[in-house]
Amino acid sequence: MQQRHLGSTGLKVSRLGLGSMTWGRDTDEHEARDQLVSFVEAGGTLLDTAAGYANGDSERVIGSLLGDVVPRDEIVLATKAGIAHLRGERETNASRGFLLSNLDASLRRLKVDHVDLWQVHTWVDDCPLEETLGALDHAVSSGRVRYVGISNYTGWQSAQAATWQRAVPGRAVPISNQVEYSLLSRGVEAEVVPAAQALGLGILPWSPLGRGVLTGKYRTGTPADSRAASPHFASFVGRHLNDRSERIVEAIVRAGEGLGWSALEVALAWVRDAPGVTAPIIGARTAEQLKASLLVEECELPPEIRQALDDVSSTNAPET
Repeated sequence: MQQRHLGSTGLKVSRLGLGSMTWGRDTDEHEARDQLVSFVEAGGTLLDTAAGYANGDSERVIGSLLGDVVPRDEIVLATKAGIAHLRGERETNASRGFLLSNLDASLRRLKVDHVDLWQVHTWVDDCPLEETLGALDHAVSSGRVRYVGISNYTGWQSAQAATWQRAVPGRAVPISNQVEYSLLSRGVEAEVVPAAQALGLGILPWSPLGRGVLTGKYRTGTPADSRAASPHFASFVGRHLNDRSERIVEAIVRAGEGLGWSALEVALAWVRDAPGVTAPIIGARTAEQLKASLLVEECELPPEIRQALDDVSSTNAPET
């Protein structure tokens, strides 16, 4: 698998990242092991998780596999802090104390002394930005983190964070922004992607397959084993099940038929090679699904197909 620099740094990562949001809940340790083996054998290096995934169980599963399935130094290990589920409700907190406590807990669950990329999971309005960024500085200076990033930040939020950190030499400057980006979610192209390119941040798209919709699996209904049928993800996927997505999916399917590719390969190749993107984060329910995604390494969209998909998925595309 090809490697790309993450942002304007010397850190290289595989141009596909492996996501683990469902590990420890919908994906058990045995299935996670199979996925990690398939990913590494394909040349993948970027493994992404978060303290809030499955209430920490995603990190626990990874901790049980690192060193056993793959040597620690062959993985670029990324996690996030700032979102938790406490007392049965989702909570966001970007305070220094909360973030650093999250980091310590993540390191224990992952069974490592440092992570390669530590990301603030979301912007929090009621916490001073300088406090949040101070936590990143401390994490790097203490040796627990090698690089830092942000997640789900808008264009102006990204610019403010990066500019603040660059104002004083020695601060930990964000090198990436992880955001939702796919043929169904192109809003980041207006400000987030240009800001990232101007500031030297790599874009790490989450849900690059439109929460699974772009695979075409929902064209004729909701499969019983799909995320849309899961109590955890029904509303998450349902937001992308509409008339616009149907048009886009049909265009992807037609493109795939002409190229001899799957709809998944078409959609994933489009976002992987979009301007500013370093590595889409792919997630899968099974190792077989993951292997299907990894086949995209051999795929490169012809310019005319990319343009046609740009046109049909544009937010300004005419209604039909």
